[in-house]
Amino acid sequence: MKKTIWLGVMVIAMALISMVPQAHAAASSNISFNLVAAPGLKCIPSIAFGRVTISDLGTVQNLHLEVFGLVANTSYTVFITQHGQRPFGFSWYQGEVETDKSGRGVADYRGIFSEETFLLTDSNTPVQMDHIGIWFADAADAVKAGCSGVVTPFDGDHEAGILVLSTANFPDDQGPLLQLKEIE
Repeated sequence: MKKTIWLGVMVIAMALISMVPQAHAAASSNISFNLVAAPGLKCIPSIAFGRVTISDLGTVQNLHLEVFGLVANTSYTVFITQHGQRPFGFSWYQGEVETDKSGRGVADYRGIFSEETFLLTDSNTPVQMDHIGIWFADAADAVKAGCSGVVTPFDGDHEAGILVLSTANFPDDQGPLLQLKEIE
């Protein structure tokens, strides 16, 4: 009983913290920030949120992702995106995060997750990608959770479900990945 109460208190505290768009650079080598439930999403618990810590490893970074309050035993896809909300613009698939029986999941990805995360268009114009989005990996899982069955391309087979968590708590041109600066 005490463990259940403690877990409930921790989940509520983390949910309250996730409402504030926090991003900070610590010693210019790490940043941490929160992911919030997708705008308008009503089919998952209101306590759903994510926490990202990006650590600079020198030539690459490690993106450590923790998600809480999502549908249990479900797979979600993780993307770096140009925008924090629709339309997401250019997007880059990172991988999946699986939740356990409590709706929590942890994943780590290695790559470039900083102000240097961009792509070049055909005309050699750089496009900054500084947001993160998480989708149901399968639209059928979204339906089972009481969500919309809309199919999106945000998975390897291009048949993902709807957006669940994102960095919509940050302005479009100030995504959290911009907080990690190259050390000269």
